[in-house]
Amino acid sequence: MKLISIVVPCYNEQEVFAETYKRLTATFSQLDPSKYQYEIIFVNDGSRDNTLEQIKGVIAMDSRVKGINFSRNFGHQIAITAGLDNCQGAAAVVIDADLQDPPAVILQMIEKWEEGFDVVYGKRMERAGESTFKLLTAKWFYRFINRLSDVDIPLDTGDFRLMDRNALNQFLSMRESYRFVRGMVAWIGFNQISVEYDREVRFAGSTKYPLKKMLRLASDAILSFSTTPLKVASFVGFITSIIAFVGIVYSLYMRLFTDNFVEGWTLLMISILLIGGIILLVLGIIGEYVGRIYGEIKKRPLYIIKDKIGYE
Repeated sequence: MKLISIVVPCYNEQEVFAETYKRLTATFSQLDPSKYQYEIIFVNDGSRDNTLEQIKGVIAMDSRVKGINFSRNFGHQIAITAGLDNCQGAAAVVIDADLQDPPAVILQMIEKWEEGFDVVYGKRMERAGESTFKLLTAKWFYRFINRLSDVDIPLDTGDFRLMDRNALNQFLSMRESYRFVRGMVAWIGFNQISVEYDREVRFAGSTKYPLKKMLRLASDAILSFSTTPLKVASFVGFITSIIAFVGIVYSLYMRLFTDNFVEGWTLLMISILLIGGIILLVLGIIGEYVGRIYGEIKKRPLYIIKDKIGYE
């Protein structure tokens, strides 16, 4: 008999929680109980509403449900990691609580897993209920990060996926602080395949990934999986040096071979402003990488668990 773990990160999900639990249990009730057992791990990521109380309520009724309660909000990617750290399944499924990713797709993932695939990820074909801006930026982002990264990150995918225990253990061995889960799972390799589905409208509540958090996630993705910004900074610095050298030659020519010194003033000012701007840009890019190095060498824990519910 195989145990399958379902990890559900939760942040202020009181409006959708009951329906999420209902659909997950309904999905797994379709599996042969003689072949499969399951556990559902809800990770309360510092919710400020009634989410934790609802988690405790279903745990009191259902021994297959467990809960992890953070001491504060650590973020979606960290909540996923905590759930995977504390699961026992031969395979683990990550799914958000908002029901945009249909739980019924998990059954297709399990079929692919039984065929021998180590990682089965959901690929979004249609994304209902999302703005044109969100659709376009998501499309551009996935293609942009793929061009920058040395790792082939599947297009139009999120964190909705199934991982075999062997692949999961390798994923969990990576303890970096700035986490981009879908990129990390792509990096470990193994035998991976997609399952296509249409993403649904959020069942209730509001998105937990506003523009600010999306930009932060994009930053983590780019800086964690690519050194291209550093290479671009070096290239820009090289081009700027050439421009500066041309300016120096021009200035020397005007000084030594003409009596008109004022004409070089415009070029001088442009050169100073251009070089100064480029230097600040390059320092900013380097600073982002240095900041991440600083964050990693502190070796702080990825998260702090206030309490666990339903664990023996």
